[in-house]
Amino acid sequence: MSEKKIKKNEQRCALQDILNVIGGKWSMSIIYALFTGKKRFSELERLIPGINTRMLVKELKNMEANGIVIREVFATVPPTVEYTLTVKGLKLEPIINELNKWGQEFVGTAS
Repeated sequence: MSEKKIKKNEQRCALQDILNVIGGKWSMSIIYALFTGKKRFSELERLIPGINTRMLVKELKNMEANGIVIREVFATVPPTVEYTLTVKGLKLEPIINELNKWGQEFVGTAS
């Protein structure tokens, strides 16, 4: 019985760690937008309705720190910044697509 509790706690911790990486309100929308390839900051702002600049910056910094996105800065005037998914980020595509399908089927419907 004690072993079962430990296993459940380990699973909860793993899920919490996952949510800390991709659980931000806007994270999945940003990752979803990057599945089609490299995007500039302004493109991401346009593609994600309702996000403000401050939140986009915050989420991108968190995802960069967690190895989900790569931030590339070009020495232009004004500076150009592009974001792409890492291999780790790209591996989220089937998971996020399944969550999207689940949401379309069940969220907002009376079940």
